[in-house]
Amino acid sequence: MVRVLIADDHTMVREGLRWALEHAGLDVVGEASDGEEAVEMAEALRPDVVLMDLSLPVLSGVAATKRIRTLVRGTSVLALSMLSDETAVSSALGAGAAGYLVKDCTTNEIVDAVNRVARGERVLAPSVAGVAGAAHPETSSSGRPAPTSTRPLISKREEEVLRLMATGVSIPDAASRLFISVKTVKNHLSSIYQKLDSHDRAQAVLKAMRMGLIRMD
Repeated sequence: MVRVLIADDHTMVREGLRWALEHAGLDVVGEASDGEEAVEMAEALRPDVVLMDLSLPVLSGVAATKRIRTLVRGTSVLALSMLSDETAVSSALGAGAAGYLVKDCTTNEIVDAVNRVARGERVLAPSVAGVAGAAHPETSSSGRPAPTSTRPLISKREEEVLRLMATGVSIPDAASRLFISVKTVKNHLSSIYQKLDSHDRAQAVLKAMRMGLIRMD
């Protein structure tokens, strides 16, 4: 039986998900109301799958996903969010989520996705499949990362710029924090895009995380 931990800050959502999952024969081992609690419960309970909302208090769902994937070997994370934009999808998958669902899906789709993720499959909602494909050009049709023959090298300053971009900092704010000009930040970004074969910040951040060039703490 697949063991599931639900992480969502809305009590009614958690109760509804618990009912649907248990009605389908899955074992809901716990419920977390914030990201920090989700990490702690995942470490203690070792579920097969964490059904993770991204908009969590205390610790975001993306950050919680990253910690769980680092600390709890054998536990997969399935993101379940209201968000379907490229940044949200890229951040979740880059943090190690095995799948991404949008909250307009049916309970049957959630149950099916949980079972598939527990078997080691990658699951993407149809509404975000195109977004994920654009952000993951290095991902093969099987859902597994295609091998890369070389690892692009970014400079220390470029790494600093990219880390700030990953946290949502604007270009002017990045320039202020690094004590450089806006033009210099843009030049660094252009260099990063070229080295990582990316067309925007979200794709560059995702590729850098997947290649281990930057980390999300």
